[in-house]
Amino acid sequence: MESSASLGVPPCTAGGRIAERDGPAGHARQRADQLARLAAPMMTGAARPRRRLLAGLFGGRPLCREPVGGHHDGVIPISDGLPARRFPVANVALIVANFAVWLFYELPNLNSAVNHASFYPCTVDGSCHGPLPWGISWITAMFLHGGWDHILGNMLFLAIFGKNVEDAFGSVRYLAFYFAGGFVAMLTQTAMTLLAGTDASAQVPTLGASGAIAAVLGAYFVLYPSSRVTTLIVFFPVKISAWFFLGAWFLYQLIEGNFGLFSAQANGGGVAFFAHVGGFIFGVLVTLLLVRSGRIAANQGAPNLGT
Repeated sequence: MESSASLGVPPCTAGGRIAERDGPAGHARQRADQLARLAAPMMTGAARPRRRLLAGLFGGRPLCREPVGGHHDGVIPISDGLPARRFPVANVALIVANFAVWLFYELPNLNSAVNHASFYPCTVDGSCHGPLPWGISWITAMFLHGGWDHILGNMLFLAIFGKNVEDAFGSVRYLAFYFAGGFVAMLTQTAMTLLAGTDASAQVPTLGASGAIAAVLGAYFVLYPSSRVTTLIVFFPVKISAWFFLGAWFLYQLIEGNFGLFSAQANGGGVAFFAHVGGFIFGVLVTLLLVRSGRIAANQGAPNLGT
């Protein structure tokens, strides 16, 4: 899940970011002025003074930030070596739906699609008016992506780890779990933004499937900790235990999320790290509860939870 440009501003090109202009000094100010000017019509009266803060925060940065580095910065999973016992209907349907939205809804007019269907944290506390009510946009935003690298990275993680989680949960329960995880992830990011972020950060739209996928990763961490994930590190394939791969991934989200609270220039400035943290914790807790209650079986490498 990533945070894109602010309200009403074209956040991305088809390649995933707005190209830098020729001169970084004067043109950065042009981007800032455009940002503040276009954001204003969608703000409530009380929020209009935020225009100056918006311009200051984003004045020297690209309007579209690096998509979802929290999943796959230089470390790319290739396979977990665990074939699904049955065809993962729900997981495949989710992947197809995400690609369909990307190809047929976003690509023809990416800027308009992202501006219209993203989730805006400021709509929750009423400090701005988004194109859609937040009760709808949290769902639509889960199927949006900011570029090819964004959607390909997310769908790779979902394809590798989702099939086995669906095996354990069953298709219907897995689908419900996926959407619940996405909702909790979005609420976590929104809470951190509204409580600890700036007024400007609350107006930055959030989009992407990675909050829900983080919940899937949390479930996989509980169910298959001893599986070996073949991972491409730079150019070299390496087998890493799932508990280490996913545990390290979670710690990275937690550390980057906390750094992001204190600096807009933190490495995760364009990534909704707390959505990943919230989704992963939700996935771990729900899966532990289901295993303890006997509603799903403890699969290969699952921990002995006892009584």
